[in-house]
Amino acid sequence: MTWKATILTLYPEMFPGPLSISLAGKALEAGTWACETVQIRDFGIGRHRTVDDTPAGGGPGMVLRADVLGAAIDAACLPDDPRPRLVMTPRGRPLTQARVRELSAGAGAVIVCGRFEGIDERVIAARRLEEVSLGDFVLSGGEVAALALLDACVRLLPGVMGADVSGHDESFERGLLEYPQYTRPQVFEGREIPAVLTSGDHGAVDRWRRERALADTRERRPDLVCGDNGKAHGEPARDSHARGIDKRARRDV
Repeated sequence: MTWKATILTLYPEMFPGPLSISLAGKALEAGTWACETVQIRDFGIGRHRTVDDTPAGGGPGMVLRADVLGAAIDAACLPDDPRPRLVMTPRGRPLTQARVRELSAGAGAVIVCGRFEGIDERVIAARRLEEVSLGDFVLSGGEVAALALLDACVRLLPGVMGADVSGHDESFERGLLEYPQYTRPQVFEGREIPAVLTSGDHGAVDRWRRERALADTRERRPDLVCGDNGKAHGEPARDSHARGIDKRARRDV
């Protein structure tokens, strides 16, 4: 089954953009996923196809009209379309790897890209849009955020990364940041690869990776770690360390 993305935007020429190359591009050509765009302006008002208006209550900028965006959404997907309807906005809930996995396991996604000062709140409620944020910063529009979300989802589709275990040890998959990576040369400007990684002792490698992942998470993202027992938020207790399997060579880089 093809994972289908429908993007509602004022700038359809931005898609698939960088997702037309490398692993995502190959998957697009193979039909693993599909990307279609809907030009919001096609549903604009009057001869000038107006899509926005001034904010109620005053203030700077313009706001995307509810009637225009509602018509565009209705044309883009049928009422029984099982795909979640997302809108990229800094007002949304932060996107997590867990949510990305849920999305990639589904039929696809309908993604609305906002512009201007925002979108009329009534259409968000009326069309049951899930508000999604990439982080605590503001972009010029939702298109770049939508591309990031799509990339995160597409790379998890079966066969895209080449092996089902490719993403298992990545940052956030087990509630921790990923451990640091090394490759040849053995010595770079006086800095050597940690000896444990070339020791051939797989158990020691697993322990080192786990310890480094936990230490780096505590230092850089303490919000992901609870207490002093080393368990990450949402991570089940386990007696043995996860196997240190990583396939970064297969990643879309």
